[in-house]
Parts: sequence; structure tokens; C-alpha cells
Amino acid sequence: MTKSNNTKISLSPNERVKILASIKKLVLKHHINVGGVSYDAWTTLVDQRASELLGAETGDFESGVRQLLSELGSSHTAFYHEHGKRVLPQHSISATLRGFPLAGSERWFFLDVFEGGPAHIAGIKPGDMLLAVDGTEYLPPSMPPFDVGETYRLRIADARGENTRQIAVEVPKRKGTKVRPPIVEPKSLSHAMVAPNIGLLRIMYFPGAMGLQFAKDLDAAITDLKQHGMSRLIIDLRGNIGGGLGLARLASYMCSGQIPIGHSLTPRRLRTGYRREDLPSVPMPRSKIELAWTLARFLFRDKSVVLLTQGLGPQPFHSHIVLLVNEWTNSAAEMVVGFAAENRLATIVGKQTAGNVLGASNFKVGSGYWVRLPVFGWYTSKDDCLEGKGVLPDVFVEVDPCQLNAGVDQQMIKAIEILSGMGDSDRAATPRASGDQPQSAGPARSGSSTAPTSPGQKRESSQ
Repeated sequence: MTKSNNTKISLSPNERVKILASIKKLVLKHHINVGGVSYDAWTTLVDQRASELLGAETGDFESGVRQLLSELGSSHTAFYHEHGKRVLPQHSISATLRGFPLAGSERWFFLDVFEGGPAHIAGIKPGDMLLAVDGTEYLPPSMPPFDVGETYRLRIADARGENTRQIAVEVPKRKGTKVRPPIVEPKSLSHAMVAPNIGLLRIMYFPGAMGLQFAKDLDAAITDLKQHGMSRLIIDLRGNIGGGLGLARLASYMCSGQIPIGHSLTPRRLRTGYRREDLPSVPMPRSKIELAWTLARFLFRDKSVVLLTQGLGPQPFHSHIVLLVNEWTNSAAEMVVGFAAENRLATIVGKQTAGNVLGASNFKVGSGYWVRLPVFGWYTSKDDCLEGKGVLPDVFVEVDPCQLNAGVDQQMIKAIEILSGMGDSDRAATPRASGDQPQSAGPARSGSSTAPTSPGQKRESSQ
């Protein structure tokens, strides 16, 4: 590894005591307890492990704190230094990984590789096999971490384990702030016509807390697609890392009227109870003036609200939408998918989403460290909490790394077939009853006897 970020972190016992005390205080004040964890038991666990953490190496201290946060039983927890140590591939090199069996063992393969990201720039393609990082072999479920501001030597091969090569991947330097952790943000969206009358929106990220600039970029992309004759739409949310309120603009394009996308709940409202019909309804602000008015309206009020679509009117692609998803479709993107599923607005194709559906904030805890905690819960318009569950596809389509490596996207092909009338009929015409299993399309890896796995991913019962 070529060092470009040589910040060495050293913590005294007193600094560690202050960090642990700050984290306990923040958890008890801000954490949204959708998992029903006993805070008394959790704080006791923190106290029990404190002596061990005070004397540990810095890296072991960080790992120990992350383990304590994982005991809270919710997504969107993180403990990180502002200089960005040990960041997952999705947030550092703009790529996702999935484990596939090969020759009796399991290996990491690149799944989503975001255009313009560090992995893409280095020449990595979907379906490439990861053999080692800086000479260290990583096998599932051990995920290789990356530090921002560093350059790594990756040994990769093609999907068959052949044509081994060494490449350098440079991770840009990022500093964590209150707004976001030290992550490398991918390009937010791209668009193209992929078949006659079929447009594609690839959305990797919903940037900005309020999403106003994203909304403008999305408007421009959809306008361009319609000018090129688009009447059917594929929205690719595979690998999407989440983000802000821009999700509401995307949801608004999927229906003509102003309807609920879902509702947020603060920890206080979750504890005291609520009636959904009593929550105030708020559309995503369309301008800075509307944003200022909305912020002023809720300045001194509980911020549990029903988020509405914006009522953008009929679109030529309504009733002809496919959403592409996988196990790395996260957070804000899952809110869109859940909305589409409940309202029968699109056919969902791919794999079950991640189930990381909470709203989070970042808090300083001292000595350059931050803790990220979920601070509000998210529930669909039918009061369903997707946290820990995710959204099942209507049509399950597996991918073969050899096909991916050859440039063949089986899930995209299925989406085009559906919209062209060659495959499954559209969602509105054949709604799936609650509890039905997704249809299956596409084989697993040729010669494999087991299904591919990914960290934290539940295995669908249809496999």
C-alpha cells in the first residue's frame, strides 16, 4: 500500500473513557430502538468490556466499539475516525462484492462497479475475481476494508480464475463531517436509451440531505429520455448506497398524484405511540423557499412525518417501469422500492434488498472520532418496517460472474424482456399476493451446487 494519508492514531486511556461515555450518552438520547434492545443490558455490556478496550491496540479498540454498536441490533451504526479508516468497498472504491463458489471454495467477485469510481478507473469489471489486497488474501465472509487517501495493489483474475494481474487502485482522500462519513461518493445518476422506447436511469446515490440538486439532475435526465421517445423505463438501483430526500423526487415520477411514500418516526414518538393518520403530511420541498418554510414549520415540533410524492402528473412510462435491485440496494433506495411494491407501480427484478432502512446522523465523540447512529425509523404507507427485511423482487434473477465478466447483464436483459412484452407481464396487471414467493429466472453459476452468498444477505426461499 502506498501511503498518502500517514495520520497515526494513538489514544490514551482517558480519551477512550471519554469516547465510550459519549457514545453511551448519545445512544440513550438519540438511537431509534426498532429492534427492541434493552438499553440497560447494552450499557452493562459496555461497562463490562470497558477495561479490555482501554488497554487494547487502537485498531482493536475501534473494532471493539463497532462490535458494541452492532449489539444495538440496527443498521446505520458506525464508529470511524475523520480520516477514514477501514471503509467498505461500496463506500471507498465504488464497487460491491459477492461471494461465489469456485473449485470447492468461495471467492469474492466484483458485482457492481460504478462508472467513474476508483475501481472502474483502475480497470476492474463486473465479474472479475478478487484474489488479494496488498498481498493479503480475503475470502468470504471476510470483507476487505480500505482506507481513504491510500493506494492499494489488488491481485485480480477473470471470472474463471485465469488471466491473473496486479492493478493499483487509488482511493481519494475524504474527511468525515457531521453531514457524511468519510466515504467516496459515487456519481449520483446516469441515463441512456437501451432499446427502442426503453430508457434507463442508473441511480447509485441520492446526494444532498434535501436532494434539491439531485431533483434538477433527475428532471433533466427524464426530459432527455422522453425527447428520445422513451415510453418504458428501467430504474437501476443495484448497489445504491442510499442518501437523502432526493428519493422522493424519484418516487414522484412513478405516480401521477400526491400519495404517501411512507413515514418517519423519531425515538420519542416510537416510545410514546402514535396514530399514523395524526402525523403531519409533507411533500419533498421543490425549492429553497419551500425548504426554508418546511424547516421553520418543524423547528420546534416532533419531526415524525408522512412523506408525500409531489404530484408531477401522468408520465408516458407509467405502468411500464422495472426496478433492478440486489443485496447492496440500501436505505433511501429501499424506501423507493418499498413504495413501488406497495402501490404496484413497477415490476421489481433481481435479488432481495439489504434491509437497511433507517435515517442516521453523525456525532462527534472526541479525539477525531465520530459515531453514526440511526435517529429515525422508516415505515411504509402500510406501516411496514423494512429494517432487517428488505424488499423481495417480483422476478428473481441470479447473475453468473462469467456472464458479467463477458459484459452480459442477465438482470438487465430480463428487465428489457419484460418491458418489451417478451417476458413476465407488468406489475399492475399481475399483482403478487402477500407472502407469494418471487418468480425465478436465470441459472446460478454454471457447475455450481450452492447459491452465491453475500455478507448479511438472507437466502431467498425460492433458491
